[in-house]
Amino acid sequence: MDARKLESIDSVQAAFAAERYVADRDLATAVYLSLTLDRPLLIEGEAGVGKTEVGRTLAAVLQTELIRLQCYEGLDVNTAVYEWDYPRQMLEIRLLEARGEAKSAATRDIFSEEFLIRRPLLRALGPKAVAPVLLIDEVDRADEEFEAFLLELLSDFAVTIPEIGTLRAERPPRVVLTSNRTREVHDALKRRCLYHWIDYPTAERELAILHARLPRTPETLGREVVDFVQRLRSADLTKVPGVAETLDWAAALVALGTQQLTPEQVDQTLGVLLKYQEDVVTTRGPAVRTILDESRAFRRG
Repeated sequence: MDARKLESIDSVQAAFAAERYVADRDLATAVYLSLTLDRPLLIEGEAGVGKTEVGRTLAAVLQTELIRLQCYEGLDVNTAVYEWDYPRQMLEIRLLEARGEAKSAATRDIFSEEFLIRRPLLRALGPKAVAPVLLIDEVDRADEEFEAFLLELLSDFAVTIPEIGTLRAERPPRVVLTSNRTREVHDALKRRCLYHWIDYPTAERELAILHARLPRTPETLGREVVDFVQRLRSADLTKVPGVAETLDWAAALVALGTQQLTPEQVDQTLGVLLKYQEDVVTTRGPAVRTILDESRAFRRG
């Protein structure tokens, strides 16, 4: 699908829904404006709420390549942008020596695009028939020095390589950045982007997400799973479950043939939903029974 065919917020919502991503109106608006204004979109939110999936879904909707850069502490230019293929360069030097041309060989003979290894950011700037989607995932995990490099890239969509010169994108990529907010992203980077926060969904929307992703989930089980997770998010836990954990748990319960939640079944599968032993211990047993009782009393009422 051409980005020009996403001519409205409604069309963005519909296109995302066709790819089984339930986007609310606010997110669809942010995506629409990012496409229309050719601006990067920075998405923040808790882990597991669907930030990365926005980039994946956008690439699927636009029927274009997804180029993903996973950020982490210590990420540098060699890993993210480019590096030279030293083994091939050495082989080329040996071949030049064998032909007696090593002394007359110019730098351009071994420092040319032929010997350049394109990492994700440089690949996103390369010649493409259709602009790719560049997903810069968890940018808050990268060092501030790398974040500063992104400022130049997102401003000009160009990279300067000393031995070659400046390589500029003919078709700038559609850029989605995500952040779990483990640290604040610099204001200068935020100013270059449109901004959107994805919160935990309402029960109604989470159920819609569950049915979109796992359509074989029994109706009663789906409602009980969503009700349980929604109530669990208000508990004092080290890490409350995100939508990703809701989907994992529902898939596990379906695989076990579960039609309706029981305290025993919840206790046995808490490790799918919660990722810290302290949270599992706190929730297991009486707390599980209380949440199930409250949830069922609420639905009956």
